[in-house]
Amino acid sequence: MHSNRSIPRGPVIPVLAYPDVDQAASWLCHAFGFTVRLRILSHRIQLNFGEGALVVRELREGEASQRRGIGTSVLIRVDDADAHCQRARERGARITQEPTTYPFGERQYTAEDFAGYSWTFSQSVADVHPSEWGGVAEEL
Repeated sequence: MHSNRSIPRGPVIPVLAYPDVDQAASWLCHAFGFTVRLRILSHRIQLNFGEGALVVRELREGEASQRRGIGTSVLIRVDDADAHCQRARERGARITQEPTTYPFGERQYTAEDFAGYSWTFSQSVADVHPSEWGGVAEEL
């Protein structure tokens, strides 16, 4: 795969639409700790989070009346789910699920951003083989 400085390096890059990309990028940086990687005119902003990336883009004509985030959640790995949750809460995120440790070795919480998107933040707390909690591993 060729590298290109115009796109984040990760192989999977979620793209979320917002009415105001500047507001969205500012809010996501402030509440969740993203950083701006690249601004593209006034309609798209690439954001970094650790080694991952996210693109926020402006809503297209006809999308403004659609409810955003239905059935969608962005999953982000963090070092400390509790501290991250507290930061997000203090900066305006609506916490829809408090930090919880699950049998599969992750401590997770879920928040909703100002536009209605759902975000799950996950901290690895143990390396548990999927067979121990009911998972079926195809390849690990």
